[in-house]
Amino acid sequence: MAEASRWHLGGTPKHKLRYREDVEIRTTLQELLLYSIFLINLCILTFGMVNPHMYYLNKVMSSLFLDTSVAGEERTNFKSIRSITDFWKFMEGPLLDGLYWDSWYNNENLYDLKNSSRIYYENILLGLPRVRQLKVRNGTCKVHSFFRSLMDECYDKYTSKNEDTADFGLKQHTEWKYSSPRTNSPWHWGFVGVYQNGGYIFTLSKSKSETLNKFINLRMNSWITRGTRVIFIDFSVYNANVNLFCIIRLVAEFPATGGILTSWQFYSVKLLRYVSFYDYFIASCEIIFCIFIIVFTIQEIKKLKEFKFAYFKSIWNWLELLLLVVIKNTEKYSDFYFLAYWHIYYNNIIAITIFFAWIKIFKFISFNKTMSQLSSTLSRCIKDIIGFAIMFFIIFFAYAQLGFLVFGSQVDDFSTFQNAIFTQFRIVLGDFNFAGIQQANRILGPIYFITFIFFVFFVLLNMFLAIINDTYSEVKADYSIGRRPDFQLGKMIKKSYNNALEKLKLKKPETDEDKKRMENKDLAEKARREGFDEKEIQSAEQMKKWKERLEKKYYSTEIQDDYQTVTQQEFRDLFLYAVELEKELHYVSLKLNRVMRKVSALQY
Repeated sequence: MAEASRWHLGGTPKHKLRYREDVEIRTTLQELLLYSIFLINLCILTFGMVNPHMYYLNKVMSSLFLDTSVAGEERTNFKSIRSITDFWKFMEGPLLDGLYWDSWYNNENLYDLKNSSRIYYENILLGLPRVRQLKVRNGTCKVHSFFRSLMDECYDKYTSKNEDTADFGLKQHTEWKYSSPRTNSPWHWGFVGVYQNGGYIFTLSKSKSETLNKFINLRMNSWITRGTRVIFIDFSVYNANVNLFCIIRLVAEFPATGGILTSWQFYSVKLLRYVSFYDYFIASCEIIFCIFIIVFTIQEIKKLKEFKFAYFKSIWNWLELLLLVVIKNTEKYSDFYFLAYWHIYYNNIIAITIFFAWIKIFKFISFNKTMSQLSSTLSRCIKDIIGFAIMFFIIFFAYAQLGFLVFGSQVDDFSTFQNAIFTQFRIVLGDFNFAGIQQANRILGPIYFITFIFFVFFVLLNMFLAIINDTYSEVKADYSIGRRPDFQLGKMIKKSYNNALEKLKLKKPETDEDKKRMENKDLAEKARREGFDEKEIQSAEQMKKWKERLEKKYYSTEIQDDYQTVTQQEFRDLFLYAVELEKELHYVSLKLNRVMRKVSALQY
C-alpha cells in the first residue's frame, strides 16, 4: 500500500514528475530569455535601417516635382496632367526648373558644381536624367466593320506581345530607335498595365538650354504618338548631409481610352550603410542576427529529426520556419532604381519578419492568466469562426459583385472588383460615399447601401461578436472552477526574482513557514474575492493541513518498508479527511451550478 502510494500516474514516482516539470519550466524560461535577446537585437537592426529624414526628403522632392505649377497656369502640374499638351508644358517648365539648379538664389555661384546640379542646394543630381517611352503597334486590335470607314488604325492596351519595336520618326538617335530590355530589370506595375524595361530612350543634357531644345525638337517631330502607352522619367539624387539617396520615377500612362494617368515613386534609401559609429553598431547587430539564425536553424532541424511528421502539427513550428525563410560614370544615366527596388523589397521582408517575431511571443504567454484566456478563447472558437467566415464572405462577395456591376462605370470606388471589395470594408468602418452611389443609381444605390449595412453590419458582425463573447464566457467559467492551466512559469519567474533580491541582500530570505503563510494568505484573499464566507475558508485551510500531513507520511520517498500498520489515530485522520473532502465536493458542486446558471442567463 505504501509502495503504491509512493508512485503516481503510470508508475512514475511523484518526485520525478516534479523534477521533470522543473526542468521543463527552466528550459522554457531559458528559451524565453534567449528569444527576448534575439527580438531586442532584431528591433535594433530594423529600426537602424529607417531614417526619419527619409520622409522629409521624399516630401521635399515630391513637392518640387509634383506640386510645382506651370508658369502662368496655376492649375497645371504633374498631378493634373490630362493631355499631351499639358505633358509637354510640364517637361519644358517645372521639370527643367526642378532639375537644373545652376546658381544660388541671388545668381551667385557659391559651390564648385563640377558641371552638376544641386537641387535645393543640398541634393546632388547623380548622372543624367533619363526619359523612356513604350509603344504598341498599329493593328493590335480590330475595328468593327461599321466604323472602318471612319477609323482604320487601332492601338490596343500595352502588353509585351503588342509592343512596338520598330524605329519611327527621324530614326536617327536613341529616342527614335528601340532598345531591348535587360533581363534582370524589374517590371513596373502601373494603373492600366505592367511595363517592362527597354523602349525608346534618351538622356538629358547637363545644360538646361540644350535639354529645352531637345524637348522642343521632340515635340515638334511628334515623339509622342497614338501608339504611346507610357513614358518614364527617371533620375536620382544624393544628400550627403543625411547620407540618403532619393530615387525618383515619374510615370505618365496613356491608356487606350485616351487621356493621361500620372503616378510617381520616391524611394529614399540608405545605400552607403556603414559611415558613422552607429552604423557600425548596427553592423554588429547584423552579425549577431546571423548567429541567431544559424542557432535557430540547427534547433529546428533537431526538432524535425526528433518529431518527424508530428513536428508540423504545431502552429509555432510553422511560424519558426516562416521566420527562417523570410529573413561611376557621371556622363551617363545612373540606374539606381534597380538597387532601390531590391532595397525596398528587402525592407519589406524585414518588416514582415519582425511582425511574425513579435507574434511568436504568444508562445511564451502561459505564465499570464489574461493572455492565456485570450489564446484559449481563440483556439476554442476557431471552428465556429471558420463556419461564420464562409457565410460572411458569401454575402460579402455577392454585394461586392452587385456594387461593381451597378456602380463600376460611374463611381471610382467600384471601378474594379478589387476596389469594390475594399470599398465595402471601408463602409463597415464608416468611410463611404453615399452621394456617389445614389447619383450613379437612384433606385439600386440606396437599396444596396441600406441592405448591406443591415445584413453585414448589424447582423453578421454582431453574430461574430456573439461567438467570441460566448466562448470567452465559457473559458472564464472553466477558469473559475479550477479548469485552468498551471501558471508555473510565472511562479518560476517570481521565484528567480526573489532569489536575486535575496542574493543582493535587498530582501530578507524567506523560510518555508513564511512561504506557506503567504501562500495561505493569498489563497484566502482570492477565496474572499470569489464570494466564499469565512467558515468555508477555515474548513478549506483545515483540510489542506490534513492533506499536507497525509502526503508527507504516505508520499514520502524515505519509506523503505513495503507494508506498514495504520494506527487508530491515523485512521481517524483519514476518516475526517474523507468527510471534509465530501463537503468540499458539495461546495464545488454548488459553485458549478451557480456558474452554469450565469452562463445560461448570458445565453438568453
